[in-house]
Amino acid sequence: MTASIIQEKTMREHFRATLILGLPLVGAQLAQMMVNVTDTVMLGWLGTEELAAGTLAFQMLFIFLIFGLGFGAAMMPLIAGALGSDDPRAVRRASRMGLWALFALSLLFQTPLWFTQDFLLLLGQKENLAELAQSYMRFAQWSLIPAFIVIGLRAILTSFEKANAVLLSTLFAVVLNGILNYALIFGNFGAPRLEMVGAGIATTIATFVTAVVVWIYVMRADIAKPYEIFVRLWRPDWFALKEIVFLGLPISLTIFAEAGLFSAASVMIGWIGTIELAAHGIALQVASMAFMVPLGFAQAGSVRVGHALGRQSLVDVGRAGYITFFIAIVFSIFSALIFILFSEFLIGLFVDFRNSDASLVIRAAVPLIWMAAAFQLVDSVQVVAASGLRGIKDTKIPMVIAIISYWGVGLTVGYVLAFPAGFGAAGVWAGLACGLAVAAIALTYRFAYREKLGLLKGHGASHSR
Repeated sequence: MTASIIQEKTMREHFRATLILGLPLVGAQLAQMMVNVTDTVMLGWLGTEELAAGTLAFQMLFIFLIFGLGFGAAMMPLIAGALGSDDPRAVRRASRMGLWALFALSLLFQTPLWFTQDFLLLLGQKENLAELAQSYMRFAQWSLIPAFIVIGLRAILTSFEKANAVLLSTLFAVVLNGILNYALIFGNFGAPRLEMVGAGIATTIATFVTAVVVWIYVMRADIAKPYEIFVRLWRPDWFALKEIVFLGLPISLTIFAEAGLFSAASVMIGWIGTIELAAHGIALQVASMAFMVPLGFAQAGSVRVGHALGRQSLVDVGRAGYITFFIAIVFSIFSALIFILFSEFLIGLFVDFRNSDASLVIRAAVPLIWMAAAFQLVDSVQVVAASGLRGIKDTKIPMVIAIISYWGVGLTVGYVLAFPAGFGAAGVWAGLACGLAVAAIALTYRFAYREKLGLLKGHGASHSR
């Protein structure tokens, strides 16, 4: 295949295209985080115990949500590649079977979530915190079903580079969730005061309404109509479903390895004390908000790499990936400076100063925010590298790298520094940084040497002009 057939894009063109696709996705990621931030802030207004219990519940729900995110991430390179190669049938198959897989998973996960309190007690959490977390989860767990459908629909929209629709749908969910939280947690607008239970009900209602709205939008969107995504949705396509599962499961396990590391960190810090756990919850929310920016651009990079692969342009595969690295690194340096300079201000947003232990929570959270600043760079690099590899459908070895890095290195170092070395919660966070650094180095190496490692075999393409 000659270079005259494949029109390669310049770095400037890739930069512009990545910004156009990435910025709305960043906004959508930040807006999605605002759902959890809203819950965290409002539960923090209730008290320290409610905030600590909410942190445990959010982390457990997120563990299962991760598998949906993984399958959504698998849909994007498949759909993007099919669009790049102008294959409407492949677009339809990947979209429909992706929704099938997500719906089945959401039903499967309801059983373990029903026993949240038992799991938390087994992990050594305090009985009162486990009970409060369970009261939230009894209602919030049902939000997983519409949430998984939304993940699939957003993957379709992102692959079509309709990121603005993704952003608007997420903003709608944030506003609705905030209003329902304010009403049901505190008994405003004539609603009953349900506290933890109210937060769970609000999340489920908001997510269900959002799923309906996004489904209608995709069904009516002009750009999707030629592909007939919802026509004969009930008909199985076992080969396409198998492809989704084989690509999505390693991605899910990769994301699970990282998020599981943070959940394990929550458990270990829970062993230290309630104040430390509340501080950890605040620091985690702040760090997660910043992480949504490189994550949004990483998703854009994955789609851009997938499109390039579908066009069979290996030069554009590299350019699409490297420009995403550049954008993420620049932002991570900026966010690290913000964390260091304005740590107490950021923490204060999550604390009701009328609570007697507010000053203790702030004091405990400051060093954790500083540690979060330290690993912003490596966290950004590893997520961009992993997404670039997903764009070329390389998921199994990155999964192994993630498990070794996060659990073999991150969790081990965190435990040693926190307990035998006596650094407490800050030691746990230092371990997180070490695990992320190892992953960043290994995954970046794999993307940089993708051709030498044979990761692009079967994708004959243009290498030069």
